Amino acid sequence: MDTFVFVIELLGTAAFAVTGAVTAMGKRMDILGVIVLGVTTATGGGVIRDLILGRTPPVTFSKPVYAIVAATVSVAVFLPLIQRLILFSKKVYEPFLFIMDTAGLGIFTVIGVAAAYNMYPDAGLFLPVFVGVVTGVGGGVLRDIFAGDTPYIFTKHVYASASIAGAVFYALMHSMLQDSVNYIISMLIVTMIRLLASHYKWNLPRAGGDCQNF
Repeated sequence: MDTFVFVIELLGTAAFAVTGAVTAMGKRMDILGVIVLGVTTATGGGVIRDLILGRTPPVTFSKPVYAIVAATVSVAVFLPLIQRLILFSKKVYEPFLFIMDTAGLGIFTVIGVAAAYNMYPDAGLFLPVFVGVVTGVGGGVLRDIFAGDTPYIFTKHVYASASIAGAVFYALMHSMLQDSVNYIISMLIVTMIRLLASHYKWNLPRAGGDCQNF
């Protein structure tokens, strides 16, 4: 199980690092900016998670393999050939970013819930779900803030809602399913909600334009 979780964590780290690096390239940042944004996106949610759970130093600093993977992936994405493939057109750039972001969201949401239960086995529902969602969306929020954008979770495709749904399912099934099965199903829930939201253009209700007058 430990190996399974480690592999899943590395996949999520790589996926989020790609979204950070690609966002940085879209903003025409230099190589340092690409690495910083890639590493921040990949590890930011985990750092926030560990601080909430009282785990110090955060795993990112005690096990630098995650930061190293994120930095390596960011540099790879920065290579001219990869840049041309990703930034070739909007039709390539946006779906690619969406897929990587969805993969990272699902993986890190579940990792966060599991981490909360590992440290606090008798935790109820709120703490694990909250930690799972923060782990899933935290890196993306930092990425968007650093890139000068409105955080994606507040504007597009029920992003945080998908994370909440996956986290709630994992928490409810925590004592009923094997961890590996629960991991996979919960990640699939997050992924399916995001895919359906993207396809059908689902969004949560937004404030009306008249609110700008206040």
